[in-house]
Amino acid sequence: DGMRLTAVGAGKAKRILALATAHHRFNWIHPFPDGNGRISRLMSHAMALKAGIGAHGLWSVSRGLARGLEPGDAGRTEYRKYMASADAPRQGDRDGRGNLSEAHLVGFAEWFLKVCLDQISYVSSLFELDTLSKRLERHVLITDGLSPEGNWLLQEALIRGEFERGAAPRLTGLPERSARRVLKELTDAGLLASDTPKGPVSLRFPSDTQDTLFPKLFA
Repeated sequence: DGMRLTAVGAGKAKRILALATAHHRFNWIHPFPDGNGRISRLMSHAMALKAGIGAHGLWSVSRGLARGLEPGDAGRTEYRKYMASADAPRQGDRDGRGNLSEAHLVGFAEWFLKVCLDQISYVSSLFELDTLSKRLERHVLITDGLSPEGNWLLQEALIRGEFERGAAPRLTGLPERSARRVLKELTDAGLLASDTPKGPVSLRFPSDTQDTLFPKLFA
C-alpha cells in the first residue's frame, strides 16, 4: 500500500510539473498563426483541473502569469523574461538531450509553479477558508428566519462536502419534523442545495451572503 501511494503521489507530481513544461514547449512550438498564448493558458487551466489542483476555477494561472511575483512593472515583465530564457539553445552536453536548454526550462518551471502557489495563497486569503466555519455560524445567528440548529447542517456540509437529507435529525438533535423544517429554511435561503429534489445537499453561497461569508472577496 505504501509503495502504491508513493506511486500515485509521484504521478500527480508529474502532472503538476507538466503544467509548466508543457506551457512553455507549446508556445515554443507555436502551432497556430495566432492565439497560441491564450490557448496555452487555457491548456494550463485544463491541466490544473485534471491534476486535481484547479479548485474548480477558484484561482487563475492567467492572472499569475500576468502579474508575476515581483510587485509593479518588474512582475509584469517576468513572464516574457522566463519564457525567452527557456527558448535558449542547449548549453553543452550536460544541458539535456533536446535542442533547447533543460536548465533554463527548469528555471521557467520553478518560476511558473511559484506563481501558481502565489495565486493559491492569494485566493485563500480572500476566502479566509480557515475561519469560514465561524462565519457560517455567525451568518445563521444574525439572519432572520434561520434556526440556530441550522448551523450544524452547514458545518456538516462544509466538513463532509455533502450529506443525505435523512441525516438532518441526527445532526441537529431535533425531531424529524423540526429537522426537516430547519433543512428547508437553509435550502429556501440558498445556503444548501442538491442536484435532485431528494438527493444529498451541499453548500451554496448566494450573492446576498458575500458580506458576511466572504467580506474581503469583493471590493
